Amino acid sequence: MLQSPPNMHTFRELSQIAAHHMAVVSLGRLVVAAVLGCVIGLEREVRHKPAGLRTNMFICLGAALFTVLSSALAQQWGGDHTRIAAQIIPGIGFIGAGSILHSRGSITGLTTAATVFVVASIGMATGGGLYLLALFATAVVLVGLLILGWLEGKFKLKSLSIAYEVIGDDAESVLLAINKALEQRHTMQNVQIGRTDHTYRVQFVVEASENEQQSLLRALRQAPELKNIQSLGPSEKE
Repeated sequence: MLQSPPNMHTFRELSQIAAHHMAVVSLGRLVVAAVLGCVIGLEREVRHKPAGLRTNMFICLGAALFTVLSSALAQQWGGDHTRIAAQIIPGIGFIGAGSILHSRGSITGLTTAATVFVVASIGMATGGGLYLLALFATAVVLVGLLILGWLEGKFKLKSLSIAYEVIGDDAESVLLAINKALEQRHTMQNVQIGRTDHTYRVQFVVEASENEQQSLLRALRQAPELKNIQSLGPSEKE
């Protein structure tokens, strides 16, 4: 009876061990990517942002999976192992563009789009086995979202879009008084002018920091041409 050479059994066993080890490593990378995506997504979920816990987890996990697949398929069938991973970037760009909303002359969602982009890169780093790099990037993202966001709120540096309504006897004089209060540092957006009896009602939106908004409101109230000045409320931007 013919028997396989001992080195043949050894080769098969080593191949099976290597395949098993590779599978375990790949699964570990996917788990780490999912956890890192959840960590960033949790902060987004708590702040009620469009891309929350599940979205960031899926993006990070998907980027890691594509990176692992790109390497595994290239080893098995040959070819460039970066081709699949390279397509992640335009795909994430498409998702990020969908999170940017353009409404009433203002743009929101830029921070969400940037977070999605970085989360995908963290997933790619994890899928490539660069755990330290992925952990460091996750820490930097959390610092930017938590600490820098807190500093922006504490020092009132965050940009706000606030709608105002003013009433005056003449539309031209009202607009001139508003422009004078703006001091050419900001521009009015979504200007709407309506007439009621013998007065004119002007509504507009100004994008500026909270300190600048307070200064603008004081300047509007000091203008004698303007009457019944009201702030219709802020719309916080990311």
